[in-house]
Amino acid sequence: MDAIALFFLLLVAEVLGTIGGFGSSMLVMPIAGLILPFDQALGLTAVLHVFSNAAKMLLFRQAVSKRLLLTLGLPAILGVLVGARLTYYLDENALGLSLGLLLLAMSSFLLIRRTWRLRATDRNAVLGGLLSGSIAGISGTGGAIRGITLAAFDLEKLVFVSTSAWIDMGVDLSRTIVYTAQGYVTSAVLTHLPVLAAASFVGTWIGRRLLLRLPQERFKVIVLALVMVMGIVSVVQALTAH
Repeated sequence: MDAIALFFLLLVAEVLGTIGGFGSSMLVMPIAGLILPFDQALGLTAVLHVFSNAAKMLLFRQAVSKRLLLTLGLPAILGVLVGARLTYYLDENALGLSLGLLLLAMSSFLLIRRTWRLRATDRNAVLGGLLSGSIAGISGTGGAIRGITLAAFDLEKLVFVSTSAWIDMGVDLSRTIVYTAQGYVTSAVLTHLPVLAAASFVGTWIGRRLLLRLPQERFKVIVLALVMVMGIVSVVQALTAH
């Protein structure tokens, strides 16, 4: 896959991830898996999201929920450190299959139960943070679970994106450090840095403009449908790998 094709795929993922409120990791991880081994795809996704979160923190300068930074953000960082470390001991194909099944399960549930909400309690915030962080560390994508948890607190949509970005920055910086120590951030990953940075900032900027103008719920359905397709691709890749 050449740099131009990768840029446009990541750009679409960033735009849809920003609009949908789930982040782009559910789309980016399967895309990265098309060009890199699973461990390096984890590294690329983490590095991309450091850029992506920086763009959101800059472009969505809204009040951040300090309560959720503590009750959801800190447990998410703890969870991602544990999950990222576990990838060193787990089988690559098993991780790829788990990622695909996770994407299929979450997208199917959220498409069927679009009005479903968690109760807005500190306990659910802590549990959601631990679970989303752990899954992000292991499979590269925990945005849907974090999004479900944040949605329970009925945040204004721009505050939602801003708070999610601050939490995700802690998560992605933490797992990037662990992945780098485990050799996942290779020269093959680093060669894509210019593309990652450009796609992150341009995609977030476009997503913000669309989010301000268009109904969010309609785009969530499109995002979840794409996530389902990517889940199927990930499962097929894992089952046909030799």
